[in-house]
Amino acid sequence: MQTEIITNREVNAVQIPSGDPFTLPAGTAVIITQTLGGSYTVATQSGLARISSDDADALGIDPNEKETSSGESLPDDASQEDKVWHQLKQVFDPEIPVDIVNLGLVYDCTIAEEDGKTAVNIKMTLTAPGCGMGPVIAADAQARVMTVDGIDEANVDLVWDPAWNQDMISEEGRMKLGMV
Repeated sequence: MQTEIITNREVNAVQIPSGDPFTLPAGTAVIITQTLGGSYTVATQSGLARISSDDADALGIDPNEKETSSGESLPDDASQEDKVWHQLKQVFDPEIPVDIVNLGLVYDCTIAEEDGKTAVNIKMTLTAPGCGMGPVIAADAQARVMTVDGIDEANVDLVWDPAWNQDMISEEGRMKLGMV
């Protein structure tokens, strides 16, 4: 059973699925529904919202005990490409407990040297073209990739061709979703 939490201060949030920013007032009752990818998805009386881990204290969560990255760690000598893909696997749709790579949302990821700088170019899609969370998810992917040593630039393009469908979900993703 999920426990109701009362926000202890005003907190910035993003409405799901519209992607509209808004403020949850102090004293708002919420239920945490997902804590993946460095953010919290909460259910409120007016629907779902996403709260950054930077605002965990508003939920009564010690900011020093933020959730660590999910999944396996990489060896120190992992390639830059492996590190980039690993970071992309730390990005989640706030409504679905599967990372964007295993959901099949990342169509292409290339690393290129341009003018002495290393740039990562990502083409990704969303489960639904009208999802307002697209810019938020794309910004999460960009921020995660920028944490990789030696990456100077990360570009994320949202594309709609080919259209995403459930067949694009990996076997691991299917297992997490109970589809296998």
